[in-house]
Amino acid sequence: MTHAPQLRIPATYMRGGTSKGVFFRLDDLPAAARVPGAARDALLMRVIGSPDPYGKHTDGMGGATSSTSKCVILSKSAVPDHDVDYLYGQVSIDTAFVDWSGNCGNLSSAVGPFAIANGLIDPSRIPRNGHCTVRIWQANIGKTIIAHVPVTNGQVQETGDFELDGVTFPAAEIPLEFVDPSDDGDAGAMFPTGNLVDTLHVPGVGDFQVTMITAGIPTIFLRAADLGFDGTELQPAVNDHRALLDKLELIRAAGAVHMGLIASMDEAAKRQHTPKVAWVAPPKDYVASSGRTVHAGDIDVLARAMSMGKLHHAMMGTASVAIATAAAVPGTLVNEAAGGGKREVVRFGHPSGTLRVGADVAQVDGAWVVTKAVMSRSARVLMEGAVRVPADPAYGG
Repeated sequence: MTHAPQLRIPATYMRGGTSKGVFFRLDDLPAAARVPGAARDALLMRVIGSPDPYGKHTDGMGGATSSTSKCVILSKSAVPDHDVDYLYGQVSIDTAFVDWSGNCGNLSSAVGPFAIANGLIDPSRIPRNGHCTVRIWQANIGKTIIAHVPVTNGQVQETGDFELDGVTFPAAEIPLEFVDPSDDGDAGAMFPTGNLVDTLHVPGVGDFQVTMITAGIPTIFLRAADLGFDGTELQPAVNDHRALLDKLELIRAAGAVHMGLIASMDEAAKRQHTPKVAWVAPPKDYVASSGRTVHAGDIDVLARAMSMGKLHHAMMGTASVAIATAAAVPGTLVNEAAGGGKREVVRFGHPSGTLRVGADVAQVDGAWVVTKAVMSRSARVLMEGAVRVPADPAYGG
């Protein structure tokens, strides 16, 4: 009986924000997987353990949730005035599919630390103590992210006292700047229909008022009340109900067509990562998944968002940019739920707690644009060395 030996591929398993993923240097991948295509997708699916009909990722590095079924590929940047090119793959859990259509804002916080530790940054630019500024080219959407990575004694500082709701232990704070974060290369204007509020017709479901925005990540915002929610939902209230999940997926598919991201609702299955569906409501006391009470007076708005067909346990970093940007524009549903008026910073309540995000918006020639969004995250190495996968001609092994 013949057998295929396992490939040994250098890799690092990292937490970034409220997500985890397997990080690779581009040059460490098998030759066939160094370029986009079927070989790369096959390799990353095998690394994560997808597709898994059991939904557990027992035979891979994935965690069987949208927050933990992720891979990142990094290389020295080919883009002027940038340090590193960052490519993100969202691996489907139960289907043979890798979605490259968007960014992961949470894992963005781990890119700078990985780049510094793995020789992708000129050593002369790394201070002995202080912050190393890493200019990241987000290759999925063609945008710039600036990470300010703390450095102590010439090494990335990972421990600290910065607390992030949705992450169990404190760590070092990493401020992130998302420059010109509207995904205009894919969906057109920041508000792709030109409207702050649209009526979205969802076949077989009904009509909904929505705000559709491309800042951070293409997102469809609804009023929580229009979905029968109050904005305080935790995962079981949504993820345990198949009919509700199907309804939200139909809304997502209809919104994707309306935003010009896909031509027909049938194509939504091949674009699972984007757009997101989120709902908002005015502040209200609730108990977060940790058991801690979040008080209405401590937040501006309630927000919940779907990721890969499930309610996210906290909030995606890219969706946080969308929330902050929409909250800053008077007339959107997010701004309405936050009490109206113009604002530069919003603190929202999510299933795991709260998050503060800033966004700079302005009107240019009558159209709204966002120049920058700012938030803090943390990141650390969980394991480093090599990941092993059975050799397979599909990815050059």
